[in-house]
Amino acid sequence: MPRTIWSGAISFGLVTVPIHVVGATEDHSIHFHQYHLEDMGRVRYRKVCELEGREVAQDEIGKGYELTKTQVVPITDEDLSNLPLPTAKAIEIDAFVPLASIDPIRIAEGYYLQPAGQVAAKPYKLLVQALSRSSKVAVAKYAWSGRERLGLLRVRDDVLVLHAMRWPDEVRDPAELLPPPVEVTDEEIEGALALMDTMTTDSLEGPEFQDQYTEALAQIIEAKREEKPLPEAPEPEQPAQVLDLMAALNASVQQARASRGEQREPAEVHELPSPKRKTAAKKQATAKRTTTAKRTTTAKKTTAAGKQPTTAGKQPTTAKKTTPRKPRSA
Repeated sequence: MPRTIWSGAISFGLVTVPIHVVGATEDHSIHFHQYHLEDMGRVRYRKVCELEGREVAQDEIGKGYELTKTQVVPITDEDLSNLPLPTAKAIEIDAFVPLASIDPIRIAEGYYLQPAGQVAAKPYKLLVQALSRSSKVAVAKYAWSGRERLGLLRVRDDVLVLHAMRWPDEVRDPAELLPPPVEVTDEEIEGALALMDTMTTDSLEGPEFQDQYTEALAQIIEAKREEKPLPEAPEPEQPAQVLDLMAALNASVQQARASRGEQREPAEVHELPSPKRKTAAKKQATAKRTTTAKRTTTAKKTTAAGKQPTTAGKQPTTAKKTTPRKPRSA
């Protein structure tokens, strides 16, 4: 059972939901300590008082705010728990918004909110079902670790989840990171969409979504423990310089299909002619039709001339009618 990080209540109008906050994620990374290489003795950080020059225990250490180099104002945990804030002991819901309206860069770590006892069961379930039916999330404020924070409340498998959020002024403006102006054709965009369709999956499950770094590190630790040769590292693939973007997209579609074991022929992304090429091709086709039409007309005239020959350079004349002569009498 994860330990309780914070206890308080969710304030929803005049409704109060007592809750315990527990961690929603786990860290499975391999962690290291620092050691003296000569004798492998553990190296530790010690907390030493600058005035007395001696190490002090944790129960001798407190918080303080430095006004000047010689004046420090002590702050106790009791002072922090009694801050003149409505959010000091409660998660105050301020608004409900569509999830799509929140930039994901502002969403940080998540925590599960557990109802604190039987008295919290009904209002807890009420908020869960209301959020589920509305398809919205709640934006709230709360005070933890010496500062007021902004949070997002949502539902996951009938459990309330609180995500810490960054304040608007904590997100840097990315304008200075924009690339230089460049043109991307519709054909290249269609090629990228075709690759995205090939790489689309229904869930983030499977070997491709496992922490391979931790697995490789565990193999090295095991090999060193058993004094065996270390596993060989694969040769890193050098990123190829993309000279033909359409060819790279076609090759990527084929590679994605092959990695998924698809047997059907991959759909190729054909590069359509640019507007300039289309104009040139249209002119060539028009010229070709004109030449063909001229040849056809000339052939027809030649055939007609063979059937009804005429004298070149002379005007056609009308044949005179002749009256047949009567035979002379004997």
